[in-house]
Amino acid sequence: METTLKENYDTFKLENPKVRIRDAAKTLGVSEAELVATNPDNILLNSDIEGMLKQIKDFGYVMALTRNEDAVHERKGTYTKATFNAHVGLVVNPDIDLRLFMYNWKYAFAVNENNRKSIQFFDTRGEAIHKIYLTEKSDEQAYQLFIDQFKADPAIELSIDSNPKAVVEETPDNEIDVESFQKEWLGLTDTHNFFGILKKHAVSRRQSMRLAPANHAIQIPVADVEKLLNTISDSDAEIMIFIGNKNMIQIHTGKAKKIVRTGPWINILDEEFNMHLRDEAIESLWIVKKPTDLGLVHSVEAYDKEGNLIVQFFGKRKPNIPEREDWRGIIQTLEN
Repeated sequence: METTLKENYDTFKLENPKVRIRDAAKTLGVSEAELVATNPDNILLNSDIEGMLKQIKDFGYVMALTRNEDAVHERKGTYTKATFNAHVGLVVNPDIDLRLFMYNWKYAFAVNENNRKSIQFFDTRGEAIHKIYLTEKSDEQAYQLFIDQFKADPAIELSIDSNPKAVVEETPDNEIDVESFQKEWLGLTDTHNFFGILKKHAVSRRQSMRLAPANHAIQIPVADVEKLLNTISDSDAEIMIFIGNKNMIQIHTGKAKKIVRTGPWINILDEEFNMHLRDEAIESLWIVKKPTDLGLVHSVEAYDKEGNLIVQFFGKRKPNIPEREDWRGIIQTLEN
């Protein structure tokens, strides 16, 4: 008799009790959403994902988790009501600060992992986009009412897109109008316009590092990411850390104090914010400079071997105020 996915997964968990569900899915050749669905304690929710995101605020104090292959961003706090304009959503808050790109969101589950309760969102491929965990301060009654409101028809089955991922080829450098690209970079007045310049010139993010105007993208040793975190901790600087995937960016604004190395991961383990960064996956690390109408804004950006952005670091920024001097000092130590 053919074994079911649930039986395979149960056996796998017994043999590999410490392996996380994301890695188990890879080993078993299925999606994370399919493994979540094998547990009868987990409840599939309906397709009103925007409605759900507008209502998470009712849970009170929670932990928001967004990750990519090599970085995990965990921030405690409260959601404000999500707002949406076409396919782009915002949750803007001093603690939980999110940018949502809604093109591929498909499934949501209420998940119960040994009484650790969460709402988890997945894309069309069954890959996790964002997870919201209850804390001891959360409103469990609001969580239960949320499940009752958004519960899906139990007859619905997952339909996962298992087609190979499309490989996006970079435009060859010699086909790009580099002079025009650099001119527009140097003419920036707001860093938020940078993505539009990349799109206009069909330049990938990593490619933009190569094609940047002189002294506006400086490659530094990958090991400097740990040096950066320790310097941030020692200097008590307030910074911003952006980690995301194709569907979501999560932002921490504040300090980063407790820096801990555990094997291949460099971690920030603070009370309200945790980051886990697999720095051995970083192929290149860059100091990036972008003009604004208030002077240069500096970031440190890490890319993997496929050219995916793993993490970005900025100084804490406020509207209409120039970049912080302590952050510029940290950048200067890296440049030197």
